[in-house]
Amino acid sequence: MDSRLLHDLQKLLGQDRVLHRPEDTLLYEYDGSIEVARPNCVVFPGSTADVVGIVEIASRHQTPLVGRGAGTGLSGGALARKGGIVVGFSRMNKILAIDVENQRATVQPGVVNSDLSVAVAHTGLHFAPDPSSQKACTIGGNVAENSGGPHTLAYGVTTNHVLSLEVVLPTGELIRLGNPALDPTGYDLTGLFVGSEGTLGLVTEITVKLTRLPESVKTLLAIFDKIDDATETVVEITARGITPAACEMLDGWTLRAVEDYVHAGFPLDSAAVLLIDVDGVREAAETQAEEVAEKGNSATDEHR
Repeated sequence: MDSRLLHDLQKLLGQDRVLHRPEDTLLYEYDGSIEVARPNCVVFPGSTADVVGIVEIASRHQTPLVGRGAGTGLSGGALARKGGIVVGFSRMNKILAIDVENQRATVQPGVVNSDLSVAVAHTGLHFAPDPSSQKACTIGGNVAENSGGPHTLAYGVTTNHVLSLEVVLPTGELIRLGNPALDPTGYDLTGLFVGSEGTLGLVTEITVKLTRLPESVKTLLAIFDKIDDATETVVEITARGITPAACEMLDGWTLRAVEDYVHAGFPLDSAAVLLIDVDGVREAAETQAEEVAEKGNSATDEHR
């Protein structure tokens, strides 16, 4: 650890927000993947000004920077592969504004995904991207990885729900990409940034679209003797113009492991199951559920 770099970071942030001892940085050499890479230090900014200062210091000392949310990603995007500084956004976790009328929210990158949905649930809205780690992962991390989830089929991935970003570039320059309009003119620089895994800059503020909660959700469980029947059923359903809100397949091995842990009541002798959600207004959801059940049964019969 360069003593001059450490001194500059501690002068900016204070000693309690700069970790550099091996026993401290050890905790940040992992994410949700199997890769391992230990940073030289970990810093915790509390504001956009702090991030600008960190970037300027890193640039001056020619030290690499890596942004980190909750470290739940599976691609190694939060790992300091060449050492350097990990910027942890856990202290920038405020919901800055909620605009119910226009279905918008502005948040700092450290806000936990599910916390935003909880905060706006009383308004009948939610943040649609739902990674499996949504109770831990942060919206900043979702932006970096362009995260999706079970409801991607109907609602899209993170980039479909981000309107604007405040970003600190590698030079320390602070810029804003996009605007609150649903369909802005010009180049989609916000879309370019979402999914870039921190290689283009560090996000310090995010304006997202909120989605109205459906009036009704119907969940169907389809059981199959062959995995091929399950996959063909998905093809059959989508080919007939039905778009489920979510569709998940569990093969027999996975299903038995899940059942052994959560005791959900899945049939242990099946080769695969499909969990299918349809949602919308009550009448439409009920109609779609009936159609999915009908098409699923007919598709299964045809492939036996």
